[in-house]
Amino acid sequence: MLLPIFETLLLSGTGGMLFRLLNLPLPWLLGSLTAVLLWSLAAKRNLFWPVEFRNCGLVILGYMLGSSFTIATGLEIFKQLPAMFLATSSIILFSLFVGTIISRRTGLNPATSVLGSVPGGLTQMVVLSEEIAGSDLTVVTFMQTIRLLATVFIVPFIVIHGLAGDTPEAGAASVPAVSDSLIQTPWNAFIFTVIILISVRVALRTNMPTPFLLGPLLGTAALVLTGFQAPDPPSYLVLISQLCIGAYLGLSIKPARLENWKKLLPYTLGGSIAVVFFSLGAGYLLTRLHSLNLITAFLGTSPGGMGEMGLTAVMVGADVSLVAAYQLFRLSFILFIMTYLLKRHFGSVQTRKKSTT
Repeated sequence: MLLPIFETLLLSGTGGMLFRLLNLPLPWLLGSLTAVLLWSLAAKRNLFWPVEFRNCGLVILGYMLGSSFTIATGLEIFKQLPAMFLATSSIILFSLFVGTIISRRTGLNPATSVLGSVPGGLTQMVVLSEEIAGSDLTVVTFMQTIRLLATVFIVPFIVIHGLAGDTPEAGAASVPAVSDSLIQTPWNAFIFTVIILISVRVALRTNMPTPFLLGPLLGTAALVLTGFQAPDPPSYLVLISQLCIGAYLGLSIKPARLENWKKLLPYTLGGSIAVVFFSLGAGYLLTRLHSLNLITAFLGTSPGGMGEMGLTAVMVGADVSLVAAYQLFRLSFILFIMTYLLKRHFGSVQTRKKSTT
């Protein structure tokens, strides 16, 4: 088992260095993802990357996102709640429209195409597909993976090479400027470590979505808001976080398990790109409503995962706390509102079973 892990690590590092030399966005995330994916498909190698490594990467990222929160950004988030609702609902409605088009073009079950198109978390939408009658778990997984990959590759490219002129200096809030007079800095690192471990455990016990990301994010944010100074994470931890997440994403794609993936791929990819550019338009409208720069607004509305968009925000110096807040709002909206509406519309597995017995 150690040899496949070492091979995956070697591939991830090579891909990251190549993307770094080519000056591509998020090199250690996208480079490791690309290298692992292409090698596993071309060489038919049985690579392996423990989920615990991915979880460690998410914990590091959760800390970085949580350390960006301040009382000022908290008040700004509260002020922008109506805008969050407007942006989130419009993007979800557009994704439902895209899912309907894909269903008509490919002959997929509507429940399957809609679940594959809704910009929720990959894990959450796959779990939801198991609970909704008529949906195909394999197809939903494939569509959500393609949607996530399209977003992860396209959004950083647009931000770095297309929106670089919209400098995010006005909205940047990577590390809060809080006095460290409350406690000595070495103790700060110990306290944050303890809080992060407790937050992960609480998130797991409460079945929180993506607990290894949201737990540290919320725990760190709560500690920062009470006045503690969050220590700056070493740069190598950011690199490790990207490698751990990228390698796992690369190995999670299994197109061979889907018989009609060649027919489905163009529609799924095209729909994903359409949603990305729709979110860019929604982000532009947000800049008219609030004092947001376009990079922050776009990353906040982009249909990618909170982790990937948060990493991009960290790399380009956008307002990390606002990006995380918009992404968290959309995830919560989908989990608590869209889940209920989709089950009500398509019917749950349990309800269908009861009606047939």
